[in-house]
Amino acid sequence: MSAPVSRAQDIAARLSASGFTPRLSRHAAHIRVEVDVPEPISPEHWHLLLAALVLGDRFGLASDGEQRTAWSHIHH
Repeated sequence: MSAPVSRAQDIAARLSASGFTPRLSRHAAHIRVEVDVPEPISPEHWHLLLAALVLGDRFGLASDGEQRTAWSHIHH
């Protein structure tokens, strides 16, 4: 198993253990791990979410006004 795949699976496992439902997708330059962020979310869950996302090379939060998605990228 490659290091990027292993890192992505580790992030996904941490998110799952924190009560989130992660989705993984492969792209040309990175693997993306993302989760929907419920509203409201407790400070404890924010902390657990961020602790997992920072294990990637980049991370962020996207919102379309109805749904918030937190993501982390692991570069190949």
